[in-house]
Amino acid sequence: MKAHLFFRSLIYFLVCFTISPLLTHAQTRSNLKGRVLTADGEPAVGVSVTLIELKQGSSTDENGDYEINNVPYGVYTIRVSALGLNAKSLDIEVVSPEMQIPLFTLTENASALREVIIDAVGTNKYTRKRSEFVSKMPLSNLENPQVYTSITKEVLKDQMVTNFNDALKNSSGLDKLWSSTGRSGDGAAFYTLRGFSTQPSLINGVGSLTNGDLDPANIEQIEVIKGPSGTLFGGALVNFGGLINVVTKRPLDSIGGEVSYTAGSFAQHRVAADVYSPINKSRNLLARINAAYHTQNSFQDAGFRRSTFIAPSLEYRPNERLTINLDAEIYHYKGTNALMVFPNRVRQLIATNPSELQFDFNKSYTTDDLTVRTPTTNFRGQIQYKLSDRWISNTHISYNRRKSNGYLQYVMYLDTDNPPMVANDTMLTRYVTNQDALSQAINIQQNFIGDFELAGFRNRLVVGLDFLRQVNENDNSPWVVFDRLNSSINDPNYGNINRELVDQRIAASTFPRANTWAATNIYSIYASDIINLTDRFIALLSLRADRFQNFGTQDLATDVTTGDYMQTAFSPKFGLIYQLVKDQVSVFANYMNGFRNVAPATQPFPDIPNTFKPQQANQFEGGVKLDVFANRLSFTASFYDISVSNITRTESIIRDDSTYNITVQNGTQLSRGFEFDLVARPIEGLNLIMGYSKNYSKITNADEFVNDRRPTSAGPAHLINAWASYTLTHGTLKGMGLGFGGNYASENIITNDARTGTFTLPAYTVLNASVFFDAKRFRVGLKADNFTDKIYFKGWTTVEPQMPRSFLANITYKF
Repeated sequence: MKAHLFFRSLIYFLVCFTISPLLTHAQTRSNLKGRVLTADGEPAVGVSVTLIELKQGSSTDENGDYEINNVPYGVYTIRVSALGLNAKSLDIEVVSPEMQIPLFTLTENASALREVIIDAVGTNKYTRKRSEFVSKMPLSNLENPQVYTSITKEVLKDQMVTNFNDALKNSSGLDKLWSSTGRSGDGAAFYTLRGFSTQPSLINGVGSLTNGDLDPANIEQIEVIKGPSGTLFGGALVNFGGLINVVTKRPLDSIGGEVSYTAGSFAQHRVAADVYSPINKSRNLLARINAAYHTQNSFQDAGFRRSTFIAPSLEYRPNERLTINLDAEIYHYKGTNALMVFPNRVRQLIATNPSELQFDFNKSYTTDDLTVRTPTTNFRGQIQYKLSDRWISNTHISYNRRKSNGYLQYVMYLDTDNPPMVANDTMLTRYVTNQDALSQAINIQQNFIGDFELAGFRNRLVVGLDFLRQVNENDNSPWVVFDRLNSSINDPNYGNINRELVDQRIAASTFPRANTWAATNIYSIYASDIINLTDRFIALLSLRADRFQNFGTQDLATDVTTGDYMQTAFSPKFGLIYQLVKDQVSVFANYMNGFRNVAPATQPFPDIPNTFKPQQANQFEGGVKLDVFANRLSFTASFYDISVSNITRTESIIRDDSTYNITVQNGTQLSRGFEFDLVARPIEGLNLIMGYSKNYSKITNADEFVNDRRPTSAGPAHLINAWASYTLTHGTLKGMGLGFGGNYASENIITNDARTGTFTLPAYTVLNASVFFDAKRFRVGLKADNFTDKIYFKGWTTVEPQMPRSFLANITYKF
């Protein structure tokens, strides 16, 4: 389906619901109106106002005004609060149809209020106006010269998202390369971002890795931070195209929550809960817990996934200066590998796309007893202490533990017979290994955040220390060939695979187990300063120094350690912002750097250098950001140019009439592109998301077989994402709504080598739709994913079939 058909359908949906007549608003028992001001007399925007007994409330608009409707007569306590503010309460008696509540005045001034309000209840629920993680300090989007996309929990709720991959479909320039494999070290799903592969690796700004998937139950928002970000986040956990940071839900000072059940196609069942409450009467000790149980079968002839997730959270505020947060995520996953088919890598391809490949993608080539478990545990602690009116201390400590235990399979087209039995890419080899691996990480960050004037200029400065230790222990079996099958026929040996036979093949292998121990320590210091040269002209200056210590890999069978080295990297970052219209329209430019440590190589001669510098990625970017019409329209557009240097590659030399291969460090890579993200609420009840990206990537100064070719990690050159949701806001059907949207991706070259030729996944458009009813105490919804039943694929040197048409039904009870 062509991309223009996707937009035609979207426009049709918007037109229909924009002109839909609104129903008459029902009569209320009492309407409460009031205003909240800051200490300096300015309107307090985005502050929560709640009737505690009814758990009913509203939030203040740009004038500081709020309104709570349909309140029965009675005596209540009205509470004004927001994260990071000193809450205030007032006892009121509702006795008339219209009531004006006495003025609330907060102790914070307008400047302090803007720094701490999280705009979760503003006029545009699909976006956030600021982040405290992107720059490691509270900063609004219009003041930040870096580009990022926020995917809010409201988007996930409207789209009935039940997995992390679907959540990330709402960001421009981001596309899944392959699903989670569960393999040790890097078994999470891989995504492409600005031409480079990346994985989700941060939760609340600190290291939190996984060998499996992430559960969306505890997500407040997802921040897709674009471009090389080594200056603030280092080089071990992020990549040159950007990073994915998950922001979790926080405890609240009121009692409430929800429980939901979702059922769907392929035996999908999901139960989730979110409960929060203060623990003591003074409401300075708060708790929240999110949990989910998920089970689902594959759409193929075998395969399943099953997971359990629980995320408790505590917040303690002993006084106005000190806040302590303790969080955990405990995730247990068991399932089979997703089918990934590897085209031939050693000769010219005959099949160059999935339709030419004689393969039945309804077959999984596995069995339900070949499973992998990936239990993951994250523990985090944060201590925030207000040192003075100008300085805050933030201490973060996180511990991450993840395992890979079970069977991992690959299905590859290989010519293993001489001569090949078949000359048309039909002979498959099934490979399998049994993993027993443990990875652990400790991340400690100390940040001092200041907001002060120096020489007449406002400075917002973060100075940080960062320590990251990672340890990997593997006791994995060797990879073994289980069997070879002809994919073009109904091979009679297809169903012969099972755990018992796999264990026999592994036991008979003469290759040793991979029994190793490896560890790295990284010590970093960084500083980043946002300087207001005028009230509209802002400059960013940042620098990081990073000391990488690799202790090498120890073979536990032989007690031999190899590959230990140390390396130092420096990472600068600069940016400029000019607000054409203050707090509404900004133009920006940035220079950003990322780096990656490079291990020594074994060279054939001692006079050839075997140590290298870190790889360096340098980005130049410019664009515009808008937040206009009282936050009803947010827009970002940018052009970027990323160049990577110090890439190692193989080069041939001749000595003594013989040819030798050596490793040199002069490879380069380019990635250029354009992106835009639009989030809008043009009329009451209508919310829109749209994103587009175009990426041009090329490997340069590389091995002759791949030189001047698009890297396989770059993914599709063109990506489009869109979603529209309309909800009736008045009348007897208030809360009834519809959603419609989808994703488009251009063709994806997954094999691109002169020795093999190219293998290309075709372009696709996938459309989704939903209908829901959101009431005060419950929410029900139905959704159809890929309702046109489009056959499409993703991959990274692999061919992975994606979900066909599927349906979901959800019911949520809110209390």
